[in-house]
Amino acid sequence: MRAITASLLAGTAMTVAAPVAAQDSVDDESDNVIIVTAQKRSQNLQDVPIAITAIGTEKLDELQINELRDIAKFLPSVTVQTAGPGFSQVYFRGVSSGENANHSASLPTVGIYLDEMPITTIQGALDIHSYDLARVEALAGPQGTLYGASSMAGTIKMVSNAPDYKDSYGAMDFELNSVNRGDFGGVLEGFYNAKLSDRAALRVVAWYRRDGGFIDNIPGSRTYASSGITQSNADLVEDDYNDVDTYGARVALGIELNDSWTLRPTIMGQVQNADGSFAQERSSAVTRSLQTVQYNPESSRDKWFQAALTIEGKIGSWDLVATGGHLWRRTDTESDYSDYAYFYDALAGYGAYFTDNNGNLVNPNQFIQGNDRYRRVFGELRVSSPQDAPLRFIGGVFAQRQYHRITQNYIIEDIADSITVTGTESNIWLTRQERVDRDYAAFGELSFDVTEQLTLTGGARLYNYKNSLVGFFGFSDGYSSRTGEAACFGPAVVSDSPCTNLDKTTSDTDAIYKLNATYKITPDVLVYATWSQGFRPGGVNRRGTLPPYLPDTLDNYELGWKTSFGDVTFNGAVFQEDWNDIQLSFLGANGLTEIRNAGVARIRGIEADFTYRAGGLTLSASGSYNDATIRRDFCRIANPTFDCTLNPGDGRVNALLAPAGTQLPVTAKFKGNAIARYEFPVGGWDGHVQGAASYIGRRRSDLRTAENAIKGDFDPYTTVDLSLGMRKDSLRFELFVTNLFDVRGVINSGVQCVETVCGDPTGISNTGGAFYDFITRPRIIGLKAGFDF
Repeated sequence: MRAITASLLAGTAMTVAAPVAAQDSVDDESDNVIIVTAQKRSQNLQDVPIAITAIGTEKLDELQINELRDIAKFLPSVTVQTAGPGFSQVYFRGVSSGENANHSASLPTVGIYLDEMPITTIQGALDIHSYDLARVEALAGPQGTLYGASSMAGTIKMVSNAPDYKDSYGAMDFELNSVNRGDFGGVLEGFYNAKLSDRAALRVVAWYRRDGGFIDNIPGSRTYASSGITQSNADLVEDDYNDVDTYGARVALGIELNDSWTLRPTIMGQVQNADGSFAQERSSAVTRSLQTVQYNPESSRDKWFQAALTIEGKIGSWDLVATGGHLWRRTDTESDYSDYAYFYDALAGYGAYFTDNNGNLVNPNQFIQGNDRYRRVFGELRVSSPQDAPLRFIGGVFAQRQYHRITQNYIIEDIADSITVTGTESNIWLTRQERVDRDYAAFGELSFDVTEQLTLTGGARLYNYKNSLVGFFGFSDGYSSRTGEAACFGPAVVSDSPCTNLDKTTSDTDAIYKLNATYKITPDVLVYATWSQGFRPGGVNRRGTLPPYLPDTLDNYELGWKTSFGDVTFNGAVFQEDWNDIQLSFLGANGLTEIRNAGVARIRGIEADFTYRAGGLTLSASGSYNDATIRRDFCRIANPTFDCTLNPGDGRVNALLAPAGTQLPVTAKFKGNAIARYEFPVGGWDGHVQGAASYIGRRRSDLRTAENAIKGDFDPYTTVDLSLGMRKDSLRFELFVTNLFDVRGVINSGVQCVETVCGDPTGISNTGGAFYDFITRPRIIGLKAGFDF
């Protein structure tokens, strides 16, 4: 039977510990102990000298958490920015420069793990349905020595429930919900743990979730100035058209070969089909919130499959872990790009260039069809010495290879063959590239107990990366005499491309380090001081005139504490993070993303969490304050002196894009949450009532001054969730509401316009732009029921 608990520790703490791995040992396993694997071994959270928040199995369910964006509400140091399902960017402690998550741009600053396997993909985190997870761990600050590349700012670990050898049991859970001013949704999920023998078990998990739509695509029409052609969206008008269907399964096998060796093979897959746009439009074309006017189909189909194997055992008194895995992912997307076509036509007569083979003008409407395929292979071998010895070591080697085949078709239907990209049906632009990111590392940490109270730790990671990008991007040579096919220097290397105009590689070898001192004042009071480093690999710029961009690095100086006083837990940390050689990405000429190491930033902050638990009452609060600013002027063209008046002498003109002292975008100075839960008996049943509030402060939408003025700041907002439920023996029922006050909090914003005339957020002028706000889900009221067996 699944464990029941009311505890909410460490801000948003784990409720049930996962089975302790063969190579680990934990002395205290009482209900109040929170077991985490942040340091790649099982430990009581209160003994881990890291700023870490953990949410366990029961608490994930109690907080109505279905996906990563829901989890982030209760992680004070984490911000999630999204443009729709499967395309979320995650940030820790304000370490964000406003990356546009382009397929050819920088890797993320946050590493995401599913059990032992890194699953961070180049354009966003996997949108994993959060069911039957033992816990989610959020590790703030650089985790580079143990977790490596793309854990520069922090790491999120999703730990699944392992097969249990003790018994056979299972559960089924159901949910029906309704979205305010939207459609109905629901969830069906279940698991079964089969004891095969005293040393073998199989765990099977499956889920289906439907998220009801809430954005209406309303009627609209527009006339292109250059041709007089009028476009209508009558065939696409639909209420609540952004519905999502998600289904998947996980199968895990646990085998104890003997008292020392264990095998854990796991396979997991998910399919997510999303229709429509997830943004409300800011323009004169709409009459109220939750509306948009789109002229082309919009959708995404996200499929992924993971296979992993972990082998754990002992060699003498030392523990060994060998783990590896393979991740396959495919996304198919449709996007409306007609706003760009319309505003560019109004400015420059863009539509007058598009004719068919007979010379007749065609509708310049433009849309994008994308197909991205990812493949990730990784392996790690590590050993650790006995954990009860005064001198302890953990270290190993790591290797991974990420492959991304990129296809982006920018289509204008019926255009002449002479301006169509060779080999395509009606592409005005084609991106067809293959990107490979390779990482290799050797890592280790050595800890020494100077006294029973004082422990010193030093760590290092020697890394090598090699990243390449090859293929084609651009127009046909009949449309442009400078870019695309006209810039090709060789035959096609990537299949289904006309030729090759891009073939770049960059690599580097370096090391990062960590020092920590931990002092236990009493068994229940711990303080620590840490200096740690993180890095993000460099990469290549597609534009031929730009050099590769270098790694950026983060130095973290942190003082923290972990305390428990009876019914009260209080943890926290103060920190300063220096971010050097920031990889700043933005759209340059012809809409190409450019990445430059052009910034220095400093983040100073404090984060803390408090929990009180007595009887049936649990009160908790957690929050973070981050003052994250750039320390040097951000120039259009970087130079060592950060002087934006210096021109490079090649005809380009420099300019100040953001002055020193500008707040980093996307993340708020303050973010916090509070939760109250009370459990009580009701006629032989166990009842509960819970309230949760989450606040996020004002955020810049863009680092650059002019662009931020166009899109505007993101206003602060607060969401409130309530739930009321009962359970008895194996049955449980719950009524819940999320976003009680139906707040339209803006998570992200986008705009389609022409760069030089993008300043009219009302969209009234023909040469303004269409602005889109991605918002929190409206109020959802739902009923949940479940049973154990």
